[in-house]
Amino acid sequence: MTRFASPEALTEALARERYLVDEGLATVLYLAHRLRKPLLVEGEPGVGKTELAKALASASGASLVRLQCYEGIDVASALYDWDYARQLLHLRAAGEGELYSERFLLRRPLLQALTLGADAVLLIDELDRADDEFEAFLLEFLSDFQVTVPELGVVSATEAPAVVITSNRTRELHEALKRRCLYHWIDHPDLEREVAIARARLPEVPAGLVRQVCAFVQELRWLDLYRVPGVGETLDWAQALAVLGHEEVRPEPAASTLGALLKAREDLERVGGEGLPGLVERALEKAGEDAASPA
Repeated sequence: MTRFASPEALTEALARERYLVDEGLATVLYLAHRLRKPLLVEGEPGVGKTELAKALASASGASLVRLQCYEGIDVASALYDWDYARQLLHLRAAGEGELYSERFLLRRPLLQALTLGADAVLLIDELDRADDEFEAFLLEFLSDFQVTVPELGVVSATEAPAVVITSNRTRELHEALKRRCLYHWIDHPDLEREVAIARARLPEVPAGLVRQVCAFVQELRWLDLYRVPGVGETLDWAQALAVLGHEEVRPEPAASTLGALLKAREDLERVGGEGLPGLVERALEKAGEDAASPA
């Protein structure tokens, strides 16, 4: 894994992966990288928490190991299991032999990360979806970066992998886990940053359309929506309009493509109603004002 000399070097490396960070995120990510401490990243859905880990892995030349959390996830799903089918075939063919050996071990994400050590970025995604028991196990895992496989012994990392934990904050994580981590809250970007992100990710989309799309999304975030669109939805909508040949945001194409931007019926009905022309007008004004303002 590449060792970054400074937060600025890390910022530049992430930018080459088309992931733009501000000074605060760059600093805490650099410290987590140097101190080998887990980084807990919280924020609304769609602000780029998962993409951060992916970009870090690419920028540092490490392997991304992803553990997607969900309600009911257990240790076997996260750590390891045995290939019972192959064990049974081996027993039938040989009649004897060691059944609990490395050849029959199925490494799940946590054990994979231990094996790779410093050559891995371990993404523990949406930890708030898991239950308290799994979170308690994870705390122990992150404290020692080692586990005991009863049949094989202790497996430990020679050097801890980089760890990024994400949470949408559907529930509060335990204080014990938070104390183990560095912390950063990622908010929705302001207009200029969202434009920069979209320009980096979608160089083929006309710059004027990108700015107008971002200005429109900024207007939406002031509304009391069921599901506020994130950066990912901004990119999807800009691509959709560009694919249809539009070079600017207008009420008619906006109304027919809102499904790329909004993902709840209530939001589609509210935004796609009579207020849509006004939203578009304000967005165009905002895009024009910001484009004309001095840097």
